[in-house]
Amino acid sequence: MNNLYIDVHVLQTLPPNNINRDETGSPKSAIFGGAVRQRISSQAFKRAVRTDMAKSISGNRLGLRTKDLPVQVQQAVLELTDASPETAMQWALEALKAAGLKPERPKTKKSDEPKPEETKYLVFVGQYQVKKLARLAVENQGTFTEKSAKTAAKAALKQDQAIDVSLFGRMVADAADLNVDAAVQVAHSISVHENTPEFDYFTAVDDLRGEDEQGADMIGTVEFTASTVYRYATLNVPALMENLGDADATSLASAEFVRSFIRAMPTGKQNTFANRTLPSVVVVSFSTSQPSNWVGAFEKPVLAGQNGYVYEAATAMAKYATDLDAAYGESATRLVLALPVAGDSIARLGETVDLDALVERVREVAADVAAGR
Repeated sequence: MNNLYIDVHVLQTLPPNNINRDETGSPKSAIFGGAVRQRISSQAFKRAVRTDMAKSISGNRLGLRTKDLPVQVQQAVLELTDASPETAMQWALEALKAAGLKPERPKTKKSDEPKPEETKYLVFVGQYQVKKLARLAVENQGTFTEKSAKTAAKAALKQDQAIDVSLFGRMVADAADLNVDAAVQVAHSISVHENTPEFDYFTAVDDLRGEDEQGADMIGTVEFTASTVYRYATLNVPALMENLGDADATSLASAEFVRSFIRAMPTGKQNTFANRTLPSVVVVSFSTSQPSNWVGAFEKPVLAGQNGYVYEAATAMAKYATDLDAAYGESATRLVLALPVAGDSIARLGETVDLDALVERVREVAADVAAGR
């Protein structure tokens, strides 16, 4: 199979927001190039992408990340048999133990009702895998003493991976053979310029208060920031094909991942700030050598010129990419989606397309690689 990396570079302007905050409620930040930047964690964007992909991909082809795996398998068992809920749960637990997971009942206070067993950590599994494990539980009546039965139970979680599990991977701490290597890497997004958070002071008044009563009934502050950020992700198409084992699923997953990475956004504090935007610049690179993150274009913080941050950032990114090509002899094929505000320099990196054409090209290229063409 031919090697192929699909790199996605995005410039996106965010108005006042707090879409990804730390344990104190402040917008996450990082020091890069000696300057404080807004930072949006890779985990936040991966969650947003997974949620967005559910709009275009059938639910049974996607996974669940949950501790309630025993309950999920129990429900699937009940759909296959007339066993009692108690028996179905016992069969589900035995099937999960045979597969290499060790559910246990969570600790509760003595006065609390006991909770159903759960896995010790979040486990990312495909919904088809849950149903397959349930069928094995019914076939074996919850008894997995034979080696072949245990092998089949473990295989149920190792085969037929869901699309998002194949993209983002899975780590199982005490059953390493159930791990799935991620085909996608997502960088922490950072602002292209220096960024200092601000505070919004707000008040609220009781609606039933009389007109002659003055003062606020609630006072508070919320921290926020605004910035133009650089976002980056890379997809290893052969690795995705290895995880999925199906060329059609690989081309679908590649295309819909790129579409969702471009359009999706974390939802933190969005009701407060209505900060949802779409990117001003998207560059998709197809490379057979290695992925290349262009964040180095912004090690020196961009200064807002007469045309704002996007224009200056797009100009810096285009120059950085061109310099990399010259220095390392790169010859990647690139597609560019850019708004006029980005200027002309970024358009010289590749063919200019709209979103639908970009996604369709990703689908075609991934299909060719997955099929060995």
